[in-house]
Amino acid sequence: MLAERIIGAFTFRRQVYADVERDNTFTMTAWLLVAVVAFLNQLGTQASTGVFNWLASAVIGTIWSVIAFAVAASIMNWMGHALYKADVNFGELVRTLGLAYVWTIVGVIGVLAGLSAGLSFLFTPVLVVGWVMLVLSWFVAAKEALDLSVVKTIVTVALGWLVFGAIMAVGSWLLTLIGLSAAGVGRMFGF
Repeated sequence: MLAERIIGAFTFRRQVYADVERDNTFTMTAWLLVAVVAFLNQLGTQASTGVFNWLASAVIGTIWSVIAFAVAASIMNWMGHALYKADVNFGELVRTLGLAYVWTIVGVIGVLAGLSAGLSFLFTPVLVVGWVMLVLSWFVAAKEALDLSVVKTIVTVALGWLVFGAIMAVGSWLLTLIGLSAAGVGRMFGF
C-alpha cells in the first residue's frame, strides 16, 4: 500500500492525498518518509571526500530538512486556520506534504556526480526539475488537505516553501559558520 501511495505521489494523483489526509495511522509513516527521503537526498547533495564527512554532512542536513519541513507545515497550518478558516490540522498537512516530499529523492543522484565528474553536468538540471516537481506536489497535497481555492493554496504553499528554503539556507550557513559542516565535524574528530 505504501508503494502505491508513493507512486500516486509521483504521478500527482489527488485521491492518494485525500486517502492519507484521512488516514491517521499514516502520520508516523509520513514523518519516516520525510526523514528517509531527506537523508537520501542529503547523501546525494552533500557528496564529499571521505566517508565520515559525507555521512556527517548527510545526517546534519537531514536534521535541518526535517526541522524545515515541520516549520513549513506549521506555517501552512497556521495560514490555513488564521487567514482562510480552513478545516485542517497539522497532522493532515504532515501526512499529505510528507507523502509529496518523496520528490526530493532525486537529490540522491548527486552521488553519481561525486563519483564521476563526467556525470556532474546532469546533477543540477535534474535537481532543479526535482525541486519544481516537489513544489507542484506540495501544491496538490496542500490543495487536498486545505480545501482552499487555487489562489489561496498557491499563497499558502509559496509561504511554506519560502520558510522551508530559508530554514535550509540559514541552517547550512550557521553550521558552516560554527564549523559543524561535514568538513568541520571531520576536523573535530581528526578525519
